[in-house]
Amino acid sequence: MPVRLVITLLAAALLAEPAGAQECITAENFSRGKVGGFPPDWKPRKDAGREVYSIQEMDGLRFLRAIAKGLGIQAAKQYEWDPKAYPMLAWSWRPVEFPAGSDERQSKTNDSAVSVYAVFPHTPWSVKTLKYIWSAVVPVGTRLSSSAGLTQVLVIRNGTDRKGGWTEERVNILEDYKKFFDDTETPKASGIAVLTDSDDTKSTAQGDYANFRLCKP
Repeated sequence: MPVRLVITLLAAALLAEPAGAQECITAENFSRGKVGGFPPDWKPRKDAGREVYSIQEMDGLRFLRAIAKGLGIQAAKQYEWDPKAYPMLAWSWRPVEFPAGSDERQSKTNDSAVSVYAVFPHTPWSVKTLKYIWSAVVPVGTRLSSSAGLTQVLVIRNGTDRKGGWTEERVNILEDYKKFFDDTETPKASGIAVLTDSDDTKSTAQGDYANFRLCKP
């Protein structure tokens, strides 16, 4: 094949890539580890979390599946990055089963099928987190807080009509950190975390997570 034609084809292929495809780095795609096992490089808050979260694969896609039966155990991955360079956190998720009667505004029903955290250092024994949730009933845009304000919660999607389907999300953690916390400087993020929980409603919750990426605006 002539060299000029090869160059032309390569240029066309690059132009055909989705916008922003080259401006993201992968934080987690669950390509490592065994299907059916707990993901390497992740840690559950309690050992029982190893039974809640497992790597699954379907149609060539690796993802993290969470099935919580009366449990509320977070799983987290330590991963440092600078939000000033990569302020956008992107991922895909799908709620499969919403916890019965859940409403994150009430402590007795504060469970979610899927939620994602951006984690920041605070003190040697505590962290600050931005928590993004898909709620069954709480309106999009609702802000909540927990852990004496160290966890700031934002509802970015709601409703059960899209249950079982993948949805792509992208949030600006740099802007959200500045908006929700009073710090003069935004520290480097120290990790990501997920939580599918049903301990408050004493029910069952199930959700999936995939393709965590850090992106430029």
